[in-house]
Amino acid sequence: MKVNIDGELKHLFAVWYENDVVKLIDQRKLPEKIEVFEAKNSDDIAYAIKDMVVRGAPAIGVTAAFGLAMAKKNKEDMEEAVKKIGMTRPTAFDLFKAINYMKANNFDLGAARRYSTEISGRSKKIGEFGNELIGNGSRILTHCNAGALAVVDWGTALAPMRIAHNQGKNIFVFVDETRPRLQGAKLTAWELGQEGIDHAIIADNAAGFYMRRKEVDLVIVGADRITANGDFANKIGTYEKAVLAHENKIPFYVAAPGSTFDFSISNGDGIPIEERGEEEVLIVNGKSLGPAASHARNPAFDVTPNKYVTAFITEYGIFRPEDLGRMKSLMDKDLFMKDVPASTA
Repeated sequence: MKVNIDGELKHLFAVWYENDVVKLIDQRKLPEKIEVFEAKNSDDIAYAIKDMVVRGAPAIGVTAAFGLAMAKKNKEDMEEAVKKIGMTRPTAFDLFKAINYMKANNFDLGAARRYSTEISGRSKKIGEFGNELIGNGSRILTHCNAGALAVVDWGTALAPMRIAHNQGKNIFVFVDETRPRLQGAKLTAWELGQEGIDHAIIADNAAGFYMRRKEVDLVIVGADRITANGDFANKIGTYEKAVLAHENKIPFYVAAPGSTFDFSISNGDGIPIEERGEEEVLIVNGKSLGPAASHARNPAFDVTPNKYVTAFITEYGIFRPEDLGRMKSLMDKDLFMKDVPASTA
């Protein structure tokens, strides 16, 4: 991703391996400052994933891959390292893909590097295919952050926007704030700003207002797990946007790499949904929002049925939900994906 640091445009990755340490842009500190978190063992990796130093399914997978390679170099108990990392974020399927890939490749650092390079390269292909759906003057709505921070580079939902912008298309992006952790307001808006892409942050419950006024031409979101029939889990609030888009006859696209597809689950009812602590809802910047006696519920994801999905944008092309069997056939012939077992850890 392009980042302006002290007036100089630099290219940064969301996660990388350097000098036997896994380094990550600490996404909790953005947009106020760019700070690098250094993970030196599997405990640090588990913390970084669980506490959302890193987030976004593909980036979580890459972090796990590098973390397991580091754990092997540190001569850690690999069974224990796999267990603790695998327990961090149950909904993100890329986490388990990466763990099983590393198991199949003896936790080798070269395999982790290959996994990272593949995921990043595939996200660029997503951008190239998705760009075909974006016309000059398009007004796009996105939810949460599915940019380079969520992948390593390029992104999923943001990749088509980056390429469209780079080709000179005049686009505008509505950025849902994404409560309670505000990934849209803090991360997506920051990435779009670094790229010079015109955008506006909107309250999560304002999306329907702009859709009804016909100010949104298409919706593009990412995903954390996609099942065989095309049901998918993504950041909480995605389901509402999909229903609104359907009601207003607006195309709704899901951008994700093959590593996010879990063909072992037939439909969305089988996706485990992470519920996080209530403090994320009740406390903002150290201040309580509601009465002291009130409690909160905090599901991190929701499941959107396939009937609301216009198509999936992948590195293999664009597929409607009913065509995912054809996509699976392409994945089965993909040597890299064949090396990434489908079962969860």
